Amino acid sequence: MQIPDEQLDLRFDTYKVTERISAKSRSIRVEVISPTEVTLVIPRFVARQVARDFLRSRDGWIRQKLAELQQRADRDAEGGPSPHLRWDGTDLLPLHGGAVPLKIVQAQVRPVVRVEPERVTLFCPGSWLAETAKLEHLLRETLRREAATEARVLLNREATRLGVNFQGPRIADQRTLWGSCTPDGLISLSWRLLLTPPEAFRYVVIHELCHRVHLDHSDAFWSLVARQMPDHARHRQWLREHGQRLHWYLRS
Repeated sequence: MQIPDEQLDLRFDTYKVTERISAKSRSIRVEVISPTEVTLVIPRFVARQVARDFLRSRDGWIRQKLAELQQRADRDAEGGPSPHLRWDGTDLLPLHGGAVPLKIVQAQVRPVVRVEPERVTLFCPGSWLAETAKLEHLLRETLRREAATEARVLLNREATRLGVNFQGPRIADQRTLWGSCTPDGLISLSWRLLLTPPEAFRYVVIHELCHRVHLDHSDAFWSLVARQMPDHARHRQWLREHGQRLHWYLRS
């Protein structure tokens, strides 16, 4: 899995389209990212106008998927955390597959975030409460560091079990990938894996490390994943069903 080479944004009437030029893709692909966002994956050898014509031909299907995502989001939001943070001390934040309170403590200290299993607390001067962009950046970067710490522990443990080496991790915020592994072993992971259940995080780590043996998605690759994590399909399905919503939080 490769990080996009190039990205371009387009604005359609009811949803935003991001064009991603891919050196690996062999066909045009449309990915519905959120109720308002779509990604158009364009192979390098395909003319952009051809890809855009394909996108328009899929408009009905796209709108159907957008509606389904919105309905799912509405169901998930009932009693659960909202991706639109209010910063008033009543927010819930997804963490390790659950929902924990996001508390704000006004203090004359350097702004800092404390991440605990049962809560996330942000300490900041009162003047910061009117600058939500600063609060979001601070929280996002703290969660990125937490994800990096957990990723290193998982990667070291699972790489030892598998008998492979790796480089990294690089912690990023990919919109369509949870992780990637380059041919030379550099592993990139989304910081948003910190928001998923721990076993889903572990599955992605195992998935990427197995690419150190098979840099493809062949039967041999999936057999190796199953050997390292027999119940991997359950965690993969969780990411498919719930993971997209986690990309709506703290968008940069």
